[in-house]
Amino acid sequence: MAKKTDLRADNIKSRSGGVRGFLGLLSFSTILPINIHTSIEEMARFTWLWPIIGGFIGIIVGVVGYALTDLIHLPQLMSAAMIYCFAIWFTGFHHLDGLVDFGDAMMAHAHPHKSIEIMRDMQIGTGGLAYLFIVAIITFATLASAPLAIIFSILLVSELTAKIGLITCCTFSKPYPNGTGRYFIEAMNWKVLCLSLIITLVIGYVLLNLAGILGIVGGLLGGVSMAFIAHRKFEYATGDILGASNEISRMLGLIFMVVFLNLI
Repeated sequence: MAKKTDLRADNIKSRSGGVRGFLGLLSFSTILPINIHTSIEEMARFTWLWPIIGGFIGIIVGVVGYALTDLIHLPQLMSAAMIYCFAIWFTGFHHLDGLVDFGDAMMAHAHPHKSIEIMRDMQIGTGGLAYLFIVAIITFATLASAPLAIIFSILLVSELTAKIGLITCCTFSKPYPNGTGRYFIEAMNWKVLCLSLIITLVIGYVLLNLAGILGIVGGLLGGVSMAFIAHRKFEYATGDILGASNEISRMLGLIFMVVFLNLI
């Protein structure tokens, strides 16, 4: 009887830890004031579900985009700027910080370990500012060119593509031994990536048909490209590289979707 009671208690504790882990990852990914005490290890168990959190972020960003364009009727250029600013603010500038650090390290012609030290340095250099400007201005210009009638769906799918890129980078990267990013990388494999990819492809197709699928493919390519760059330039992937993959994959997903939608 005692063994059954202990087993039941362990199951309850496991479910409780799972809820904490998922909510912790949600808190980690946004500025939402979720008072959850958890660990990186618990959060990393749900890395494969990160795109679902991206979908939640996309709903919030999509509502803001719809309000600015369809309800308030702001000019599209102004709306695009405000939508992008809201998106990076709502995610706590967390991944944007990784993009800046990644840009600094990419400018360095040094040994991989030295480049990683530069990436982890607190100072911001020209490379970081340049990468930030490139990704930001292309993302802004793409949003300013998006069809307003389906802006909500485009924004929702764009956040799915960002997280697909992130977990794809995790799947095909070698974790840097010293850093929090290694927990997310070690938690991923091609099987759970395929499962997450199927879920996001279905959502993308339901929302935007072929354009949605192309957006997810853009995010996938962004993640694969970042994993390749991480291997060639740094040997390892860090949390900053994962953050950069989020921003670059969102940009690529938007490009794929908007170019296709403007062609048909």
